Amino acid sequence: MTETKQAAGRISDPAAFILRETEVLEPPLVPEVRLHLASDCLPLWELTEEELMEQGLPPPFWAFAWAGGQAVSRYILDHPEIVKGKRVLDFGSGSGLCGIAAMKAGAASVLAADIDVFAVQAIAFNAKENGVPLSVTQDDLVDVMDESWEVILVGDMCYEQPLAGRIETWLRALIAKGADVLIGDPGRTYLPKRNIEKLISYSVKTDRRLEDADVKNTAVWRLVD
Repeated sequence: MTETKQAAGRISDPAAFILRETEVLEPPLVPEVRLHLASDCLPLWELTEEELMEQGLPPPFWAFAWAGGQAVSRYILDHPEIVKGKRVLDFGSGSGLCGIAAMKAGAASVLAADIDVFAVQAIAFNAKENGVPLSVTQDDLVDVMDESWEVILVGDMCYEQPLAGRIETWLRALIAKGADVLIGDPGRTYLPKRNIEKLISYSVKTDRRLEDADVKNTAVWRLVD
């Protein structure tokens, strides 16, 4: 069996792959939450990059607690009134960190959305690990105008165009229908530049192998009309 076929076999089952390749860890800024994360990031990244070439799967963003998601989660846990009793969408959920934080803060319900099948499985594992119920979808929700979402949480999604522009247009349309949109971002290039309000900043410990610094100054922003 070739190395490529061996790699494909190892990750053909997302559940088994996640359990085998991750550890349950606490994100530095959000120790209240426990997640299945990659403790040694580069081998995991390279392994799934190999599968990406064969099957078109995205890189394993779900295996890392990115700075923006940590910032949003910290803010929600410290200000539970933002989500308490409300219906929340955790968009681009990845590990499910923001959605789990929202449930811990008293949200009525959370829908965690990510188009990556591995992320969907990781979210399910992480929700169980933290004892909170989350609904999960693999559907691409951009352009879906669901007015039941009262709060939308977005962590670290402003990293490339045209995706960031498409997301911003959609989020602003939801704001016009009454949604409250919070974005966690450590200064990515495509963070919206207009009609955005900074709520708080955090220094978030990161991995230099993934980021350009050991600590990222990361803000939580609210999109406004």
